[in-house]
Amino acid sequence: MRLPFAQLDVFTSEPFSGNPLAVVFDADRLPASRMQAVAAWLGLSETTFVLQPVQSSADYRLRIFTPGGELPFAGHPTLGTCAAWLLAGGKPKQRDMVMQESGIGLVAVRRLELAAHRAQHLAFAAPNVTIGAVEPDLLHALCVALGLPLQQVRASAWLDNGPRWLALWLDSASTVLALDPDHATLKALGAKVGVCGPHLQGHEAAVEVRAFAAATGVPEDPVTGSLNASLAQWLIGLRALPTCYTAAQGTRLARTGRVAIEQDTQGQVWVGGQVQEVMRGEICV
Repeated sequence: MRLPFAQLDVFTSEPFSGNPLAVVFDADRLPASRMQAVAAWLGLSETTFVLQPVQSSADYRLRIFTPGGELPFAGHPTLGTCAAWLLAGGKPKQRDMVMQESGIGLVAVRRLELAAHRAQHLAFAAPNVTIGAVEPDLLHALCVALGLPLQQVRASAWLDNGPRWLALWLDSASTVLALDPDHATLKALGAKVGVCGPHLQGHEAAVEVRAFAAATGVPEDPVTGSLNASLAQWLIGLRALPTCYTAAQGTRLARTGRVAIEQDTQGQVWVGGQVQEVMRGEICV
């Protein structure tokens, strides 16, 4: 079976410098086992499969697979799939808003502006996050695996908006960038880990973010929408960050990912960025 296929670069203004995503269209007849096999073979952080929606208010439905399993929600697949759907001729029911149906329900994606040819500038409404305390023993083990002195951790929390992240707010962006984690130990701990720290005043980005997901087969993710969404709600709530800022991610992987965060007057956090289409064709599944 041949299905339409696209590959995109997400959270970047320049192709090949963000987080790549594969999108397979018209995937209603594909079993989950085949979707998983395709995602594992492609080896990207995530691969998505576009299906007909079940809910009448949705424009399309998607399933998201990492090389190691399925996710109910993820950020860069949300923006990337929406961009691919629009660039392939998708017509949303609402003029400037796309309603995506995913494992956690409906997710709104707004169109901010049309960027360059074969590109989109989009933002998704961050799902509500559940925040929980991190067990002291686990925090200690995590710091050992990261090679991180505990005194450089300003705050920690479990953050869950579909994907569950063990998040650390560190003393500086330079501390974040200096981390050289033991990925085998992180995988054994069974937790996806997100770290964030502030840049010095005057930097184009307010914070530096890194995401370690060896537990799902991705040692370090280049740019992570779900983590940035959770971090924003948590850290804005702590008044550690303003209601509008830019996060940098992917620096240690030679990527220049940029995530735009904005909390509107109703308290909704929007997570945005540019998406570049780099490949379109067919995939034999």
